[in-house]
This record gives sequence, structure tokens and C-alpha cells, in this order.
Amino acid sequence: MDYAESLKYLYSLGHEVLAAKLGLESIALLLDRLEHPERSFRSVLVAGTNGKGSVSAMIDSIARAAGHRCALFTSPHLVRIQERIRFRGTEITEVGFARLSTLVRQASDELVGSGVLPAPPTFFEQVTAIALCYFRERGAELAVLEVGLGGRLDATNAVDRIVSVITSLDLDHQNILGATIEEIAAEKAAIIVPGARAVIGRQHYNVASEVLMRRCLETNVLPVFVNEPASIDTADFGRVTLGYESARTNYARVRLGLRGRHQAENAASAIETAELLDQSGFAISREAIVKGLRDVRWAGRLELIDDRPALLLDGAHNPSGAQALRAYLDEFCAVPITLVFGAMNDKDIDRMAAALFDTARTIVLTRVKDSRAADNARLGASALRSSRNVIFAETVKQALSWARSVTPPDGLVCVAGSLHLVGAVKRLLEEEDSQTAMIRET
Repeated sequence: MDYAESLKYLYSLGHEVLAAKLGLESIALLLDRLEHPERSFRSVLVAGTNGKGSVSAMIDSIARAAGHRCALFTSPHLVRIQERIRFRGTEITEVGFARLSTLVRQASDELVGSGVLPAPPTFFEQVTAIALCYFRERGAELAVLEVGLGGRLDATNAVDRIVSVITSLDLDHQNILGATIEEIAAEKAAIIVPGARAVIGRQHYNVASEVLMRRCLETNVLPVFVNEPASIDTADFGRVTLGYESARTNYARVRLGLRGRHQAENAASAIETAELLDQSGFAISREAIVKGLRDVRWAGRLELIDDRPALLLDGAHNPSGAQALRAYLDEFCAVPITLVFGAMNDKDIDRMAAALFDTARTIVLTRVKDSRAADNARLGASALRSSRNVIFAETVKQALSWARSVTPPDGLVCVAGSLHLVGAVKRLLEEEDSQTAMIRET
């Protein structure tokens, strides 16, 4: 298959969430057929409700700053599927993705053809396998893997790991993971396994901490509980400088490459993980930790684009994410705000709207091209509770155009509610840049 054919095949397997078949049997059989690429390197597995992508990116940045051949697997992607698979900070190429997609498809077809599996592994299982094969091929020493959904039955949980990291837990994907914090915590806690260390990020629910501690006791794992960061200062529209006392040493005035006070807790989890990796044979100095945190980049999370008006892109795809964005806007954005908002239908849109809508002068509601996306009727029901001006846009392109037209040049267009919406806007911006470049060339 070429690149286009590989994408067509993978997406034919069904929606990444709606068609998800949680369980480890298929991925285990697929990795066995592929001669266990995951055994050629060591892994860190990161789960959580919020911050797991940021923490994964931070750990990867730190490991690369220390000179290690580190790979990173994340989800979902914003613009290109290759974003999910990186080695030493660089995305897999289209050619490489297509070649390994073909290899994984052949292995999947063999499993189905021989009757070992009743149906092909899912989209996420096959993309996970592509990533692991790529990391083996490139000679990775270490891979940082972000859990896709939950933990216990997620495809990434089939991989042996030396450290399991669990970030802040909250309600999300209740239709899949459970209706309570306790049930969700149990799903996430399952990535804590015997023989690996564990880093437990700051938790805002006592019951979540209790479930995680119980899992550590059951598996005889000695956890490291992340301390509260200290001396948090902000500058440059919310880039954080923090102090932190880790299990081994003190850090003073560590500057983060990411925006938002909430990133201080994510950085603390990354610091503790890096120190455990150092104890596990991956030499990581204090200087590498500081450099990695300073240099880390993570698209679509309080990503500020300098324009007139400026654009702020943030996934904020659940209530706690929306609250973090609200805190950022309240502290750093004293300009007129237009909010472009779209969300998935299975999210608590009312709570997200309660956190965000009153920050804006104008709200532009739109529906992403995704079968999970909430329509304007659902979004509008939440908007009726706000006294702000509301505009309904049929497409993301329309929504962005409306938002720019009603926002003064010194104002801010904030895009939030879904990483899929952020991805759609980033694609539009890339198209604009490409068109501008073509005009300049002619």
C-alpha cells in the first residue's frame, strides 16, 4: 500500500473510539506475529484523564536532551496521523508509515485468515503496532507511550514497561470507563504492574488516590507520589517557571516550554519519572531535565499563534480541561475574546460551557466532521444559558472566518472543546500558509 491506501485501509476499520474493541488479546497476538517489536526497547507508559499527552511530551524531551534514542507514541493526532509516531522528535515519514502499515496489515490478515482472530485488529491496535515496529526499526532505546483510552484494556498496556505514570484523574469517557471516579481510577490504575516503578501525579479526588495506592499495594510496587510544585511564576502569556522538591533533589526556577499553571503539576510528574529512569540505567542529569522541560513543545495545548487577531488553540475536551483553560484566560487575556467551540456528543458539554462561555463576547458554535461530534442543537442548548452573542456555523472554516471578522485586531480568537476541532483549524491555517507562499512565489 502507498500512503493514501494505508490511510484508507486504517480508517475503514472503524472510528477510533466508537469502534474501539477494548482488550489485549488481539494486540498480543498481533505483536507476537510481528516478532515482538516492543521487546527491542524499554518503555514508559503514561495514563490519566488530563495531562498525559503533555507529560509524555515532557518525558520524551528530557530523554532526548540527555542524549537517548527516545521515541514517542501519542494520540489522537491533530493534522497528520504521522504526528502520533516520533523518533528523536521527528515524525515518521509518509513512506515509512505506508511500508509498516502494509506489514501490520499483512500480519493482521494472516491472523484472520488462519482463524486465530475473528476480525482484524482495530484502528488503534494497528497504529500502535506500526509505531512499535518503527521504534524497533530505528533502534530506539526508550519509548514513551501515551495510553489511548483508559488503561487496563488499552492496546498500549500489552507493552512491558519500566515506569508507569498516572496523571490527574477526572470524569471522562464514562460510557466506556465507568460512571464514577473510583471506576475510572481502577481502569487507569491497571497500568501499574509488578516489576515496574510507578509515578502518581497530583490527584484532586481522595478516592482516586486511594484506588491508585491500593493497586500499588496489590502489585507490590513502590510508588513515587508527586509533590506540589512551589514558587510558580508566569511570564510571556503564561509560560511557567516553577520550583520543585523531588524525591532526590531541589529544582529552582525551572522554565517550561508550555503555557498554563496546570503544566507545573505535569512537569513535576515528568521530573519524578526522569529521576526513576536515571536509576534504571538511562543516565539523565539535572541539566538534561531542566533543558528538556524548557524545550518541550506540544501542539494544540494553549498554543498561541501570533496574528491579528491572535489565535489560542486548546483541546479542553472535558470539564477539567475547560476549567484549566478558563483559569488561563482569566489570568492572561484581558482583551476581547471570541470563542470557537465544538465538542464530542459524549462529553459533559453543559459543564464545559459553564466554564468557558462567559469568558467570551461572542461564541461561535460549530460541528467537527466526526460521527461523535455534537450538532448545533446540542451545543445551542448549552449556549442558551449564556448571555453572550451566539453564532452558529455549519463548518469549521465558516466558524473561523466568522470569529476573525467579529474580533478586533488586538483581540483573541480562542478555539476549544475538542482536539478534533483544534486539528481542523490547524489544517485550515496550514492551507492559508501554503496559499500565501504560492502567491509570493508567483
